Amino acid sequence: MSQLPPLTALRCFEAAARLGGVTLAARELHVTHSAVSQQIRILEELMGVALFVREARGLKLTEAGRLYALDIRVHLRGLAQATRMAQARPHHSELVIATLPSFALHWLLPRMGRFRERHPFYRVRFQTSLELQDLRHGMADVGIRMGQGHWPELEQQQLFDDELLVVASPLFNAGQLPQTPAEVVSSTIISSHDAAWDNWCQHAGVNKPDGAHGWSANDSNIVLSAVRMGEGIALERRSLVADALARGELVQLTDIRVPYPYAYWLVWPVRDVANTKQVHFAEWLQEEVAAYLNQT
Repeated sequence: MSQLPPLTALRCFEAAARLGGVTLAARELHVTHSAVSQQIRILEELMGVALFVREARGLKLTEAGRLYALDIRVHLRGLAQATRMAQARPHHSELVIATLPSFALHWLLPRMGRFRERHPFYRVRFQTSLELQDLRHGMADVGIRMGQGHWPELEQQQLFDDELLVVASPLFNAGQLPQTPAEVVSSTIISSHDAAWDNWCQHAGVNKPDGAHGWSANDSNIVLSAVRMGEGIALERRSLVADALARGELVQLTDIRVPYPYAYWLVWPVRDVANTKQVHFAEWLQEEVAAYLNQT
């Protein structure tokens, strides 16, 4: 580590090399022109290598300086990224939950008040994404995923299986709702799971909708918002629509339901000693899942 030059000198050199001069580097770093020049001289003396050629119109990178600047730039970015990750990792009083936006909004968030009543010490932060989030780097305490399990380096606990049903707003089509499977597939369909219609239609004994009168989105939140506005009907997970059905905001069209191919799982990074936050959340979540399953 004794071979490492001062970070300040490296930052000044990289900025001057990237921006093409000391003046612009000083402006970016919010220091004086002379401060940047001094740091570059310090770096060259420590290395014993000329990084710039002094010309009448300013500094010009040597070939050694150009190559060094490229390497330094990569490592400075890595340091910045490592710093951001360290700052983003949960504090001991913070519970970070990584999950899908739709599950967070429609299933988890309405229940979180009870968790906060039981564990008021924790500050809860949702970290939502449509992409699978890597929990192995400690950016979240727990995750709730859909899938078939078997994620490497993660503890995993199956929560529940889901099912798909067709829903609509009571105001869809001026209140004239589809009554039969044939009427369902001929309606305006808003879809986030195109392939799921195959299974539903097979159970219903009708052809798959051709999509001519509908549209799709990659996020169930968009789909359900459009359904609530009466723009069409959707085949969605019960976990996302159960509360809206109970409130009368949505209605189920036909009694046909089909299994959803992926279960919900609670996952967390493998550790030698169980994390208290993870234990508290897992125990509370199991109670909420049991209550939910008793209602459906």
